[in-house]
Amino acid sequence: MIAHLPLCSIPSPKTVLVVGGGDGGVLREISRHSSVEHIDICEIDKMVIDVSKKFFPELAVGFEDPRVNLHVADAIEFIRHVRKGKYDAIIVDSSDPVGPAQELVEKPFFETLARALRPGGVLCNMAESMWLHTHLIEEMISVCHETFKGSVHYAWTSVPTYPSGVIGFLLCSTEGPPVNFLNPINPIEKLDGAYHRKRELRFYNSEMHRASFALPSFLKREVRLLRDSAGPEQGTRIS
Repeated sequence: MIAHLPLCSIPSPKTVLVVGGGDGGVLREISRHSSVEHIDICEIDKMVIDVSKKFFPELAVGFEDPRVNLHVADAIEFIRHVRKGKYDAIIVDSSDPVGPAQELVEKPFFETLARALRPGGVLCNMAESMWLHTHLIEEMISVCHETFKGSVHYAWTSVPTYPSGVIGFLLCSTEGPPVNFLNPINPIEKLDGAYHRKRELRFYNSEMHRASFALPSFLKREVRLLRDSAGPEQGTRIS
């Protein structure tokens, strides 16, 4: 979901950055998109990559894609040196915001991400559980509203192995061509050959994409969601 929500929301994404994601699973999903020409991944801990390749080869297969360029580095420093507007999409598959990872949910980091995106580029950022972290979610939404001038949306999905069984995502776009995250314009169902390569999707489809933006009433209340300020092209914008 963290890969397909952003990549299916824009036409023909070509350049993608992954922050974290050292197990290779996000890379594996990005590789399904044939329009993608260049994938950078910045992972701070090489041991995560090595362990995944040894014990979880079904995830680490993502590193085998020739489009992948691995950078073992601190993502904050790495992105500071990225040229402006380099990426069509950035996917932040980060740790919980504890200790050094706290910087990954603060405004300077989001400003750096926005600078690295082209006009109309998209960010999908891990955004915690709505059952456990509504205050953090509210803070992240507020920061993203100040930073990104396109759409800002919160989505969620079921992950049985995560605390509370769900995880959330922030979907943001920069000012430029409007992005309607709620209705995928680049549906992955149209991709050819997935079944024959034994890489067919088990969970994500366009219906699950749309459903991930349906929010329970308590979340709408607690983080003051759904003020329609994005216009009809972009759908409802979180505030």
